[in-house]
Amino acid sequence: MKTGNDVSTYDLSSDFKELKVAVCKLGNHTVGLLGAGLFTGFLRWLATISAIYLLVLDRTNWRTNMLTSLLVPYLFLNLPSVIFNIFRGEVGKWIAFIGVVLRLFFPRHLPDWWEMPGSLILLLVVPPHLIVELRGSWVGVIVSLGIGAYLLQEHIRYNGGFKKAFAESKGVSNTLGIILLFVSPLWEFIKLVL
Repeated sequence: MKTGNDVSTYDLSSDFKELKVAVCKLGNHTVGLLGAGLFTGFLRWLATISAIYLLVLDRTNWRTNMLTSLLVPYLFLNLPSVIFNIFRGEVGKWIAFIGVVLRLFFPRHLPDWWEMPGSLILLLVVPPHLIVELRGSWVGVIVSLGIGAYLLQEHIRYNGGFKKAFAESKGVSNTLGIILLFVSPLWEFIKLVL
């Protein structure tokens, strides 16, 4: 014959088992979401660094027929928030102001390589809030994915195939950088869909 104490002990042990299962599930979901978030942030930083690298490389010695000016809107859409907010604030306004003044009064003394970074600074400072909201939205991810796919396709076609893209001088770094430009928004698109 069971007493009241036996029943309450049984209920407590089953409650502890259920609590243990719930805590394990919460831990697994938290680790999974945190891992996906950290991986996305890491990919975004890598894609930003590779876009800046390709922009600098194109302005110095890597002349190609690709439309590398697409790297400017790509950077606008994918720049990590920390850097974006710095350049969107007073620092960016001062850089843009100095750049415009130099362009107005000393156009012959301004180097050609200043054109793309100057355009990026203006694009970071000038757009209204509605355009800035595209960052991280479906539209921004799809535009970034399109830019990455276009640049990857053009790079592969220009070199005569995927294998030959790695074989050229500096081919590994250039091709991996362009692949990162495609993979980062692809990962964000997959995250948005799922």
